[in-house]
Amino acid sequence: MDLDAFTTAKRGEWDRLRDLARRGGLSGAEADELIARYQSGATDLSALRTMYGETPEADYLSVGLSRARLRFTGAAANIVDVLVRYFTLQLPAALYRVRWWTLAAAVFTILAGMLTAVWVLSNPTVLAYLGSESQLDQYVNEDFVNYYSEYSETAFAARVFTNNAWIAAQCIAFGITGLWVPYVLLQNAIGLGQSAAIFTSYDQLDVFFLWIAPHGLLELTMVFVAAGAGFKLFWTWVVPGARTRGRAIAEEGRRLFVVAIGTTIFLFISGVIEGFVTRQDWPWAIKIGIGALALGLYLVYALWLGGRAAKAGETGDLVRFEAGATTVTAD
Repeated sequence: MDLDAFTTAKRGEWDRLRDLARRGGLSGAEADELIARYQSGATDLSALRTMYGETPEADYLSVGLSRARLRFTGAAANIVDVLVRYFTLQLPAALYRVRWWTLAAAVFTILAGMLTAVWVLSNPTVLAYLGSESQLDQYVNEDFVNYYSEYSETAFAARVFTNNAWIAAQCIAFGITGLWVPYVLLQNAIGLGQSAAIFTSYDQLDVFFLWIAPHGLLELTMVFVAAGAGFKLFWTWVVPGARTRGRAIAEEGRRLFVVAIGTTIFLFISGVIEGFVTRQDWPWAIKIGIGALALGLYLVYALWLGGRAAKAGETGDLVRFEAGATTVTAD
């Protein structure tokens, strides 16, 4: 079967199928014709894919068939099924795919923060630039701790969630630039390093880590996830592999939005911990234990459940029908 000849002979029927599928109202005869052309088109698609695999002609017909199927079934996806698939397959698989990028973001932040702290501590001039002795003393002994009780639990949780979500959103929205993610991570690392240096100069580094640990374990991890996913989009643009650059970015971009929703959910959880747990007059073992439990549950979700989903073939992207047609690429 010659592909061009077959396409020329059938193109009119395929165009008619698409036209019927797009119409707002169909008569009884037109509805019958739509079903008949759908059955004929399905046979043509099967023949095309059997003989030639994925081709632009097969993609064109596939889209028409999809629209036709929606017209005469009139059934949308069950919202419960969509949510179950998202939380048990799509999201964990998408988080699993960026695990190494997440680790890279974490290592970059930790190293940059440590270097900043060492630099500040080894240069008294820099430490003095951060504030006078009285200002630094007030920051260590009053302002840092009082920050967690400045607002009510609900208001404070909403405040920190908004701030962290904004940081994550920047990494996701501007990740494709390749520059914004390192910039945001470096800013955070410098801020953490400076604070650690100030507390170290007052021999209270333990206080610094005790107060940020309950919420910071999950909170910083989510920033790393957002940064890793954002930078992965940039890397996909640079190195698309066997795919066309447009297709590669489209696929990775859809996964990026899946990750964005997930990080928002987990940042909300970390905000609740920061607003309702960190400030409490509980033993530090309990407060940090709650934060460690939250991080542990995330790691199980992203690595164990995500690993299982990935091994089952889930990529975090939309299913083929939802994502639309793709084009053939060669290795």
